[in-house]
Amino acid sequence: MLELRPNCECCNIDLPPESTEAVICTFECTFCKSCAEGVLNNICPNCGGNFVSRPIRPTAALKNNPASTMRVLKNQGCKKTV
Repeated sequence: MLELRPNCECCNIDLPPESTEAVICTFECTFCKSCAEGVLNNICPNCGGNFVSRPIRPTAALKNNPASTMRVLKNQGCKKTV
């Protein structure tokens, strides 16, 4: 089951479970669309994979399967990729 991480690893913007701005890679690294496209050139800085839109878990399903509250942030920030 997806963790639905609460923030962008790059800029730390909040990405709640219902956000349509969240993208993930195959390892569920989580970024906002702005950072994924503008900074990372759609390449995950952690694994080198691509990004897809993160699915939205229905509100009713969040009751028994809540989103993660653990924030993940790249200490060194994100560097623009070529």
